[in-house]
Amino acid sequence: MVTIIDKSMDIDELTKAMHQFVRSQGWYEEESSRPQTLRNLAISLSLEAGEVLEHFQWTDGEVDAAELGDELADVALYLLQIASVAGIDLEEAILQKLNRNYNRSWDGKK
Repeated sequence: MVTIIDKSMDIDELTKAMHQFVRSQGWYEEESSRPQTLRNLAISLSLEAGEVLEHFQWTDGEVDAAELGDELADVALYLLQIASVAGIDLEEAILQKLNRNYNRSWDGKK
C-alpha cells in the first residue's frame, strides 16, 4: 500500500501524484478497461460532481465532512487529470479566470 501524505503539495505535484496512481492501476495502458480519454474523464468528473450533490439530497442539515471530502477529492483529481491530459496549465487558467471575474459585473453590481 502506497500512501502520499504531504500537505504542502502544489497543483503540479498533485497532478504528478495523480498520474502516478493512474499509471499504477494500468489505466494509461492501451488495452485498459478504463481508457483515460478526455471524453471518459469529463464523464467521470460529472458523475463524481453528482456524488457531491447526493450528500445534500433530501436534507438541509449537516453533512458528513469526511465523506463529502472524499467526493470533493475525486472531483479535484479528475479535474487535475483532465487539465493535464488536455495540456492546460490549471493554475494559470484559474488565475486568469479569477482576474476576469474581478472585472465582471455580478447581479448588476460592479
